[in-house]
Amino acid sequence: MSSANDLQNPNAAPESEEPDHTEDRDTTSPASMPLPEFDQTPTKDESLVKTVSGKLPQMEAVLRNQEPPAASPPPQPVYQVKPAESNWQEYPVPSLDQLPSDEDEPPESGWQTAWAVVREIGETIILTLIIFFLIQLVIRNFRVVGTSMNDNLQDGQYLIIDKLTYSAPFEWMGWGGPQHGDVVVFEPPLHPDEDYVKRIVGLPGETVEVKDGKVYVNGVVLDEPFQPKTPAYHSSPVTVPEGHVYVLGDNRNNSNDSHNWGVLPVDNIVGRAWISYWPPDLWGTIPRDEPTQEATLKNLLEELVPNANAESE
Repeated sequence: MSSANDLQNPNAAPESEEPDHTEDRDTTSPASMPLPEFDQTPTKDESLVKTVSGKLPQMEAVLRNQEPPAASPPPQPVYQVKPAESNWQEYPVPSLDQLPSDEDEPPESGWQTAWAVVREIGETIILTLIIFFLIQLVIRNFRVVGTSMNDNLQDGQYLIIDKLTYSAPFEWMGWGGPQHGDVVVFEPPLHPDEDYVKRIVGLPGETVEVKDGKVYVNGVVLDEPFQPKTPAYHSSPVTVPEGHVYVLGDNRNNSNDSHNWGVLPVDNIVGRAWISYWPPDLWGTIPRDEPTQEATLKNLLEELVPNANAESE
């Protein structure tokens, strides 16, 4: 039932009642917690503490909305480089301004250009002449005239003459000198202004005789695989002196050779017939031990590639 004061002052605020904080009291406060005994030691996880302490700067930066500090890079090894010793250390390097340029050179005049062209042409001509004369010291070309060497050499056939075979250095080394069967070009004793081509059949110190259609050297029939024509004449025995040779043409009955005018001085020999280069069907070497036709390139190809008739047989 309300009191009389409540009825007289209806607007009066009700008396404040003091809240009861008994239920809200913190029963876990330090004051209420029992102290540990002296023999009790709190446990710690040292690895956890280290991990947390290491992340404190990052956590603080995150809380302050800042970028976390970058982890410091691991230390790099330091290498010591020692410059190599060189003789060019004191070499002065020119600057770009000191380098010559094409713009600084004066242009060549017309006379200088013409002289350069003339000099180039002159040098070419001189070099060509030197090469030509050097070749002439070693080889020479020769054209067969007449039929004294038929059937091995033909009239009009062109040959290359080897001039080194009978030279003194080659003879001293035993690489050259006349041999039986060599085809040689020489100046005949009775006509020094002409060139003849014959075959050697007698060497110094040998006795040569022609009889009964054969050539005898020291009384023995000479082996002639190059197949010369059979001679119809008789020649008395002749002993070849030193420094001379006995020469005959392969066409024995139509040849002006040693059986007419005697032995030939070796000094008159120009060189040995080496290669036939014209006409094309006679390309090849000039052998001493077989007919010339068998040493041609044409005959070699025919032996390697038989014709159709031989294959069909």
